[in-house]
Amino acid sequence: MASFKEIVYVGVTTIMLLVASTSAVDYVVGDDSGWTINFDYQAWAQDKSFRVGDRLVFTYPAGVHNVFKVNGADFRQCTAPVGAVPLTSGNDVVALESRGKKWYLCGVAQHCAVGNQKLGIVVAPNPWSPLPSPSPAPSPLLSDDVSDQNQD
Repeated sequence: MASFKEIVYVGVTTIMLLVASTSAVDYVVGDDSGWTINFDYQAWAQDKSFRVGDRLVFTYPAGVHNVFKVNGADFRQCTAPVGAVPLTSGNDVVALESRGKKWYLCGVAQHCAVGNQKLGIVVAPNPWSPLPSPSPAPSPLLSDDVSDQNQD
């Protein structure tokens, strides 16, 4: 028979997992305006708290825009990486799988440079995600001990 502590542990763990799985947020980039030119995406993102597990949804008419995930330098220069494949469905979903800075832009014509069609965000860790397992303790260095003992 399970002890009271085990039951409480299982219950709390289950609740935490349920909260973690339901706490992810889908952000429609630009809200009702969607992914378009002449929109201030930095102002749009300013009051949002992006977390690992959330998703960005880029909505736009297919064939009119696209979405590239880029690095900081490409973002500042409004350049799509050579050889990179853009998202083009018009309903592109990007899962935020890791923390840190993320940058996106439209690579069509001058949409980024002239139309300001770019988004830069910072993704924070999910407070409900499980902590990583601790690393094993390093094993002692036997070679130093052995060599000291075997020398005359």
